[in-house]
Amino acid sequence: MTQTQPCDLSATRALELMGAGELSATELLESCLERVAAVDPAVNALIGRDDDAARATARRIDSVRVRGEPLGPLAGLPVAIKDIQATAGLMTTYGAVPFARHVPDADDGIVARVRGAGAVVIGKTNTPELSIGANTVNRLFGATGNPFDPSLTCGGSSGGSAVALACGMAPLATGSDHGGSLRIPASYCGVVAHRSTPGTVAHDERTIARTNYSVQGPMARTVGDAALLLSVVAGRDRSSRRDPMAFPLDAAAFASVPEVDVAALRVGVSADLGGLLVSDAVREVFGDRVERLAGMAGSVEQADVDLSDALEVDWQLRSDVFAVNYHRSIHQFDQQVDHQFDDDVHIPASGADGGFNPNIRATYDEALSTTVLDVAKARRRQIDLYRAADALFDTFDVLICPGVSVPPFDWHQLYPAEIDGRAVSNYMAWLGLSAALTVVGLPTTALPCGRDAQGTPFGLQLVGPSYSDRRLLGIAAALEAAFADDPVTARPVPDTAWLSSMRTACRSEGRLVHAAAPSSAPVPPVSR
Repeated sequence: MTQTQPCDLSATRALELMGAGELSATELLESCLERVAAVDPAVNALIGRDDDAARATARRIDSVRVRGEPLGPLAGLPVAIKDIQATAGLMTTYGAVPFARHVPDADDGIVARVRGAGAVVIGKTNTPELSIGANTVNRLFGATGNPFDPSLTCGGSSGGSAVALACGMAPLATGSDHGGSLRIPASYCGVVAHRSTPGTVAHDERTIARTNYSVQGPMARTVGDAALLLSVVAGRDRSSRRDPMAFPLDAAAFASVPEVDVAALRVGVSADLGGLLVSDAVREVFGDRVERLAGMAGSVEQADVDLSDALEVDWQLRSDVFAVNYHRSIHQFDQQVDHQFDDDVHIPASGADGGFNPNIRATYDEALSTTVLDVAKARRRQIDLYRAADALFDTFDVLICPGVSVPPFDWHQLYPAEIDGRAVSNYMAWLGLSAALTVVGLPTTALPCGRDAQGTPFGLQLVGPSYSDRRLLGIAAALEAAFADDPVTARPVPDTAWLSSMRTACRSEGRLVHAAAPSSAPVPPVSR
């Protein structure tokens, strides 16, 4: 294991040291950049950087601190930005070929709030094309490998952010979540992510007025750090007025989560949320973690929850979202992708699926055959599922389930073809554990809980009632501390010295995965 460096510090600890004059923003940034140089060739997490601009920001923060002038809550902390969030003066490609040369003139709201709090933007993190899919791979930059085994997927779509955090490239990172894009990579990489109650973090580029989808949020190595970042990105400013879902709140309060007594917690657990597709391997590890949790919490009981048809609802609602997002641009996108850029941006042939990533194409094509009645039935069933899930919190303080249905797999597959002999019908069918919680829209924290049988991180989803985000983060912090006392449940840390000695095919072969994607079959419509 590599000796602890400044880049391995938690964000809160780094802030303490900088405030005491024992660490400078420049020293912290240089430590992070050294870690990037050492391990990123193996994992391919950071795909865009402007080191000169980052260093200039760090020097400015150091000068302000020396003068004793007020600083923002993230002053001097390097933050990695997911490459679907626009960064002024720094390339933003969305993981998509037509945007390979795109350099925005202005920051997205979430980035502006991060910069405004004094953070140092260290770079952009890899994402699947247009952030669709739970395996971080695209034709521009290739695959991002799991930091515990780069031949395996890191999850997605915020995979680059999760890997950058796990490897110590930055103490904080941004992400976003449709059906699990914060929670899945956090679970696969041993880091923390929080999918807040929709509307908590303003999304100024939202394309649908009211939806549980398109939630932006924080990622970090600790719950306290994730809460700190949430206190900034949930801030209200002029850009947040562009999001009709952004409700009034005291964002700064998130920086200090309430203390929670684990011994008094009433915990509901479910391995499959009522019958969703979950592998035997995940069930076995989850069962072990539940047994250990039973020795910590006040009570641990099986929750009577049934979200088994939420995946069907998700597919119909997702079709609606995709039709809104892409009906203006899909044909133009195909034409742009099918020609090549300059010689130094050679793009692999797009194959039978045309210009769009097959995940996007499959969902968009399904949307064209989805009727208004199909969507109406899904929306009606969605509110039934929400009310049933909400009723759980009359009995429990928190609901806990696994983070993902299968352990990390070879990133050459966009998604697993089968789980324990059961066919996976499309790119969402293996993501029921996270997608079901998107459908009901409850706040969820992804929390590391040791390793699985193959030695990769195992993550849990902690779920609370709507608008209980601060309390939920307090519960997560209490469980994080309890888990840290047991080597089986403590947060795993990758071997960065081992990673620095590796050479992988993430960048070269990863750019070819698109053409070899499994076929996608639609999920049957909701019958209710």
